[in-house]
Amino acid sequence: MIHVYGVPGYGSTISELMLTLTGVRYNFINVDGFDKAGPNHDLLEKVNPLCQVPTLVLDDGEVMTETAAIALMLLDSHPEFAPAPGSPQRHRFLRLLVWMVANVYPTFTYADYPERWAAGAPAQLRESTARYRETLYRWLEEQVEGTPWMFGNDISLLDCYLPVMRRWSPREAWFAQHTPKLNAIADAVCGLPELQTVLRANQIL
Repeated sequence: MIHVYGVPGYGSTISELMLTLTGVRYNFINVDGFDKAGPNHDLLEKVNPLCQVPTLVLDDGEVMTETAAIALMLLDSHPEFAPAPGSPQRHRFLRLLVWMVANVYPTFTYADYPERWAAGAPAQLRESTARYRETLYRWLEEQVEGTPWMFGNDISLLDCYLPVMRRWSPREAWFAQHTPKLNAIADAVCGLPELQTVLRANQIL
């Protein structure tokens, strides 16, 4: 069984949704407080010296991190959760998957720990990254091709990002007002019966 090291409500939630959607069994290990000195930091550091969540330990003991990489790993055995290989939509899926973690994720890293990057102006860095993140979500809104999912009639693993990121800053009310298509996709993910348990465990519902 796969072991998922994470924290409820954190980025590990995205991987939990992907695993649950694809029907892959896993065991969740809560390492709340991993980013400070303590037993959970030590526990996570043993399997991933970079101390990141999510960290997955696979059946063979291999360590897997990065939600985009985890998505691509799952697609090897569950290809139905992405557009068909070689199609224009597949190219867009790959672009947006990498774009999400390369562009949106760093804004949370900087905003959550601004003192690491701008010790003299942490509030200013937090505010500037928040505004920049909003421009990114507005751009992503323009990339939505259809309903009810990002690429139309078929859900993809990319859709799993949206209910989690909507729960973070700038929060649900902002998405409802400024990015209604992204908000509708997040609602659709939250409405899937098979995801209710993990969504509640991660404080998304």
